[in-house]
Amino acid sequence: MLPISIPQFGEFEFEHLVLDYNGTLAIDGTLIDGVAARLNALADSLEIHVVTADTFGRARENLADVRCSLEILPPGAQDVAKMETVAALGAERTIAIGNGRNDALMLKSAGLGIVTLQKEGASVVTLLTADVVVSSILDALDLLTNPLRLKATLRA
Repeated sequence: MLPISIPQFGEFEFEHLVLDYNGTLAIDGTLIDGVAARLNALADSLEIHVVTADTFGRARENLADVRCSLEILPPGAQDVAKMETVAALGAERTIAIGNGRNDALMLKSAGLGIVTLQKEGASVVTLLTADVVVSSILDALDLLTNPLRLKATLRA
C-alpha cells in the first residue's frame, strides 16, 4: 500500500497502479530504459497492472521481467475497458498513468490520474482529465516514490 496525503486534495491509500503501455511505458513498442527497475521497486507497495492494445505486439516480451499483470485488449471500446479495470480494482485505491485518448476515462476515474507527454504526445482530452501532467514516465514513477512532489503539485 502507498499512503499519500495531499491537503485539500485527499487522503489516499493506494493499492494499484494501472498503466497504458505504448506511448506511456514504451516508445514504438520498446520499453523505455529505467521503467522496468522503477516498476519492480514500486511492486513492493503497489500491484502493477498494464492494460494495453499492444499496437506493436511486444508488451508481453518486454514486460517479462517486470512484476506486473498484463491485459491485452481486443479492438473496440478500449477506453471503457480501461475504465472498467480501474473500477474493478477500486478507483479510489488506484493510480492510473497514460497518454492516449483511450486512457482518458481511466485517468478520470482513478483516485489519481497522471498523463505523460513523451515522444508519442498526449491526447488533449486525456490531458484535461488528468490530475498531473509530467514530461516522462520516469518522472511519473518518481512522483510515486517521492510523494512530497505530488503534495507540492496538488495541494490547494
